[in-house]
Amino acid sequence: MAQRELICNTYNLDGDRHLGKPPVSCQIAAVTAKMFGPFPPRDYAVRNRSNKGFFMTAYVSRAGLQVSPVLAEFIEKRAIAGTGVAADRLWQGLADILAQFAPRNQALLAKRDDIQAKLDDWHSANPGPILDMAAYQAFLTDIGYLVPEPAPFSICTRNVDDEIAVMAGPQLVVPSLNDRFVLNAANARWGSLYDAFYGTDALDADPAKPGGYDPVRGAAVVAAAKAFLDDVVPLADGKWADWNGGGLNLADSSIPVVRRGDDFLLRHNGLGIEILIDRNHPIGRDDPAGIKDVVLESALTAIVDLEDSVAAVDAEDKVAAYSNWLGLMRGDLVASFEKGGKTLTRRMEEDRAWGDEVLHGRSLLFVRNVGHLMTNPAILLPDGSEAPEGILDAVFTSLCAMHDVLGLGSLRNSRTGSVYIVKPKQHGPEECAFTNDLFDAVEDLLGLARHTVKVGVMDEERRTSANLAACIHAVKDRIVFINTGFLDRTGDEMHTAMRSGPMIRKAAMKASSWIEAYEARNVQIGLACGLSGKAQIGKGMWAAPDMMRDMMDQKIGHPKSGANTAWVPSPTAATLHATHYHRVDVFARQRELANEATPGLEPLLTIPVAPVGHNWSDEEVREELENNAQGILGYVVRWIDQGIGCSKVPDINDVGLMEDRATLRISSQHIANWLLHGVCTADQVDAAFAKMAAKVDAQNASDPLYEKLTPDSIAFTAARALVFEGISQPNGYTEPLLHKFRQAKKAA
Repeated sequence: MAQRELICNTYNLDGDRHLGKPPVSCQIAAVTAKMFGPFPPRDYAVRNRSNKGFFMTAYVSRAGLQVSPVLAEFIEKRAIAGTGVAADRLWQGLADILAQFAPRNQALLAKRDDIQAKLDDWHSANPGPILDMAAYQAFLTDIGYLVPEPAPFSICTRNVDDEIAVMAGPQLVVPSLNDRFVLNAANARWGSLYDAFYGTDALDADPAKPGGYDPVRGAAVVAAAKAFLDDVVPLADGKWADWNGGGLNLADSSIPVVRRGDDFLLRHNGLGIEILIDRNHPIGRDDPAGIKDVVLESALTAIVDLEDSVAAVDAEDKVAAYSNWLGLMRGDLVASFEKGGKTLTRRMEEDRAWGDEVLHGRSLLFVRNVGHLMTNPAILLPDGSEAPEGILDAVFTSLCAMHDVLGLGSLRNSRTGSVYIVKPKQHGPEECAFTNDLFDAVEDLLGLARHTVKVGVMDEERRTSANLAACIHAVKDRIVFINTGFLDRTGDEMHTAMRSGPMIRKAAMKASSWIEAYEARNVQIGLACGLSGKAQIGKGMWAAPDMMRDMMDQKIGHPKSGANTAWVPSPTAATLHATHYHRVDVFARQRELANEATPGLEPLLTIPVAPVGHNWSDEEVREELENNAQGILGYVVRWIDQGIGCSKVPDINDVGLMEDRATLRISSQHIANWLLHGVCTADQVDAAFAKMAAKVDAQNASDPLYEKLTPDSIAFTAARALVFEGISQPNGYTEPLLHKFRQAKKAA
């Protein structure tokens, strides 16, 4: 199967020391010198080859900035059209914002490094599990890691769409670089429960027989869907399996029922359920009531991602992402593709009319900007350095969203005139305050009312988790979202305490005491800060898109925890997860939880480090290294060679798992930690990489675009770099190395 088709299926869219080895930085230099001759790494930006095969050799000057021509053309010919923002004003405003905020951005990154150095020193002097938690917390306070809690407050966010404020349901996350993917995510607002059961293992029945529609499987699907209806919207008399159509009387007369011809719309726990009737339909003709399908309101919201799930390393990549976002904001994005020998065209769904009621036909869209760390060669500052990418994203994604705010397109995203930006990887309230000030400046530049630009704060870094209330307070007038994420959060957990000792095995992390405290504190602090009824409290991704039965068993825990949204990997998963929000009244659950105590800091700050002197067997070490190495290689080879930032990557047991940079961060940091503390040797790591390279090659044998992993290949060198240089990477992030090697690959 071709790589890109594999992604389509995934989305249901059809160190400090080198341990005897040369520093990977030397290998980087060797690779680049072999390809280009010696030149400084920053020259990658100038000598980069674009996706179309042309060398980017020049910039255009705009307000003292050097701007990639492809970006300048996109902004000046498409993004500002109709907004009333003149090109000269935009570029000068951007230059002013960069002059003001780029130094602040750099100072925040320097503070991260300073704090990490102090943490390294402390843990080196106090190895192993924390023995004196009070002394540890005092140390964290002294270095500015912990800050005072704010006085009790409630967020003041206004003009928030219902999908975020008063509805509870699934949330899709989709890479921004592919128009087809983002369209399917936008259109995942409504999904067929029949299709979701028929095509997945969520249905506890024999799989469909090959050769077309299997009526036995179909009957099991219908029975399961009607059993679901019996549970959540029971009839006043009898079962849904016996209903023969006509009038519809529900046991709960307070549930709104709208009729349109023979079809019915029910509203339960704020979510729509469509009962579609057609006695001439192949399914409906065999049904007592003529029901041809049960359609559920599914992905209430979707996040169009410019960050962890994409490989965007230059202006061409950024413009592709911005262009898709603009098309979504205008409602005119179209994608054509070949399938089954036919050319198919996909566009955004219209709204759904039910008499006088018009239901939103598409998911409400967020856009996830990049964090504060990375720069991008799309724009060079007056001193020749690259512009902070997060600042560029803030300006340009907001500019594109103006088309929705001003009603310039054919469809609307926000009915309240808001722009929704998710901001990841922020470390503590000072960085959140920076984002708030930046969004103020963007609004002033674009002529938007204050707090038009809303923010989602991802609780995925340890310093944010420990200071969550203060982080929320820093953006209290524009926050619409907090969530938890196990992978990035665990990566930061390990890097923060890298010097404390060897971390427990990766699979054991989920049973760590800090995880339970992290998840519970996120909800309780969110409720205490008044998010209920105003903003989303979210939970993380289900990473196994082919294991829907397990998802159905486990992911109901998210609404039960009081989270009014949680991430899913596909439209089908959204429809299945939507059933959980019918079974759990999330807002009633939030009212119950509001009276519970918030777990203290001690369990949250308990480090998942092994006891001093703990040893693993040789077999356990080998298993852990191979598992991590396989995951790293399987993801990195696609990122570097094909520019794929997220896909369903087979794990060491050939189970397809959603992989993005967060999964890469935890795996690379874990091996780096074990190397540092002598749990394994460099030779053992290299042996694991060599063995797993052969496995990854075999797993990708059917992909015609795949390039085999060899010791001197760019992708293999990148994978080793992530481990052997892992300790020295800022906060353990993978982006700097990935970007460097991807640029080298594109230039090759």
